[in-house]
Amino acid sequence: MSVDDESVGIGVLGCADVADRRVLPAVAASRRCHLVAVASRTERKAREFAERHGAEAMTGYAALLERDDVDAVYLPLPSGLHAEWIERALRAGKHVLAEKPLTLDGDTTDALLTLAEESGLVLRENFMFCHHPMHGALRDLVDDGAIGELRSFSSTFAIPARPEGDIRHRRELGGGALHDTCGYPVRAAQMFLGPALTVHGTVLREPETGEVDLGGAALLARPDGVFAQVRFGLADAYTSAYEITGSTGRIEVSHVFTTPVGHVPEARLVTSHGSEPVTLPAADQFRAAVDAFAGAVRKEPDLPEWGHGAIARQARLIDAIRTHARPVHAR
Repeated sequence: MSVDDESVGIGVLGCADVADRRVLPAVAASRRCHLVAVASRTERKAREFAERHGAEAMTGYAALLERDDVDAVYLPLPSGLHAEWIERALRAGKHVLAEKPLTLDGDTTDALLTLAEESGLVLRENFMFCHHPMHGALRDLVDDGAIGELRSFSSTFAIPARPEGDIRHRRELGGGALHDTCGYPVRAAQMFLGPALTVHGTVLREPETGEVDLGGAALLARPDGVFAQVRFGLADAYTSAYEITGSTGRIEVSHVFTTPVGHVPEARLVTSHGSEPVTLPAADQFRAAVDAFAGAVRKEPDLPEWGHGAIARQARLIDAIRTHARPVHAR
């Protein structure tokens, strides 16, 4: 596909599965950015990955940051490595799109956001689902009074157990459900309930062996009493859904976080008059996220749910969920 004259040159640090299946195909489909190079710690892995995506292979992350034709870096490394390489990329003058979570704590996140602002660079946390139009359509439905006055929001994102040795189960790499699946329903809660949420309690399911947390739940609320329940897991039946409850009805919808390209989402509106389907727009949220990042680099208007304020609030909420946690041991 041809690209426009202001196309953003992308370099990739790491060869993660999410880059292979989701993000790099979206870059290839976009006219707003193009893939320049892929870096890995090993030459063979870099070469195999780069060949699949039509890019130049590089051994070592630092070498990629020295390239003049790389305007921005996409960073799908394990969470525990994000802070170091985000900082190094920003100091090399590169814009950064990093997989979630941006870092493992709020103070580090704030410091990197400040560095990006002072350097005039874009730093984004890659919650791709924020760019799917279904969420805006459902917000409009709520705003139009379809379920009366908003009362609560509940959401679950859980995935089946990963193979032994998976990075999600390695504490030193930032593993655990709190740093992985929890972020999605927390970010979704903010989309519908706004930025004034505080944490009122958390349960984390932790193995007795001291390994990473495998799941949990948290209760958040805003000052007017409207609350959110978020549930998350790394060893559960796959669930990707939320429910919005009001004084006169509720809205239920699934496939909300990793929505496949072309999938036509269908919500259900339930009131005292019965239940009816609500067909929502299909979209490619992966390409939309890539295009939005390229647009931010080009100083175009950005989604409020994707800017620095949202990133900082997200990090602080995850910090608070951890602080309020009461562990329960899982076998």
